[in-house]
Amino acid sequence: METNKRQKVAIDNLIKIATSAYDQINMGDIPRLSLPLRDKKNIEFDTRYNVWKYGDIQSIRSAKTAQGAMMMLRTVYTVDFIREMIKTNKSSTLREMYYISEGWKNAKFCSQDESNSLAEDLEVATGCMREDFKLRPEESGAKVYGDLNFSIPTTKGVWRKSNCIDDVSAEGFSVPYKVEEDSFKIELGNAKFIIAIETGGMYARLVENGFSEKNNCILIHLSGQPARSTRRLIKRLNEEYSLPVSVFTDGDPWSFRIYASVAYGAIKTAHISDYLATPAAKFIGITASDIINYELPTDKLNDKDVNALNAELTDPRFGSAFWTTEIRTMLEIGEKAEQQALAKYGLDYATDKYLPDKLVNIGILR
Repeated sequence: METNKRQKVAIDNLIKIATSAYDQINMGDIPRLSLPLRDKKNIEFDTRYNVWKYGDIQSIRSAKTAQGAMMMLRTVYTVDFIREMIKTNKSSTLREMYYISEGWKNAKFCSQDESNSLAEDLEVATGCMREDFKLRPEESGAKVYGDLNFSIPTTKGVWRKSNCIDDVSAEGFSVPYKVEEDSFKIELGNAKFIIAIETGGMYARLVENGFSEKNNCILIHLSGQPARSTRRLIKRLNEEYSLPVSVFTDGDPWSFRIYASVAYGAIKTAHISDYLATPAAKFIGITASDIINYELPTDKLNDKDVNALNAELTDPRFGSAFWTTEIRTMLEIGEKAEQQALAKYGLDYATDKYLPDKLVNIGILR
């Protein structure tokens, strides 16, 4: 498979980094690289687009110190490694890149956190995504079930189409790490909206109960904190195909953050929020009000839960009256609940009563 346009742009931008370092050395200067500071104090919530973005504070990576020189050396080695992967049509996991650096002698990484961080730095510096570098994560992407078709190229370069009901098992279609149009094409069937679901158990319940077929919707298993490819796919379906998005999670502070990462982006990936976040996504997960109104089985909030909820009260992603009320109510009752708590009323309750009511309330179903 030949190098595509996105990969060519990635190579060009990466080579500019290495060339800049070489030119600075050639002129007798200490090589340096300027990047947006990837720190909480330089993260801003863009209220116009409702996503996290980096601010104007810049950090300078310089070879002036021994540590800085080592990082500059690792940067050049990594650029060359990525260039060679794209050239030979290979790919690597982030974990593999860390181990490959063992052969780079003085340039080897001290930890995988260090190599992961450099991959993110290169994304920021080039304006490209690591998927364009042919770097892939260890974690899997989404599982998708619903009436739509995905086409991906085989290893022989032949495009192969799969319908996400007729051509898959009950587990659904497993999404690859890269879902850009050059390697992942989408064709809608009768699907009218999307439900992104936190847990595998609830995803399986909706598939088994025929919720997708009855309501002409797409089910996406987030598998906890969603992978980048999952969030990118949701954004594409929403923006390119005008499909409303709803997110169905447990009722606890960590699940609220899963929703927020889908809708508004995460601090860690603020440099690509425009690619990943779907601000139009609506929350239909378990709330504190649901715990009270449905008399759901619960667990007690622990200290970490309480601290997380209090932090969310100052998080602009949760700044609406709805979220302020629900978070404060959860703190008052001191309880949290899982999606599966709805099974108190039977295995069909989530699909026959809870979700239809929620979807009507947000205007997706009538």
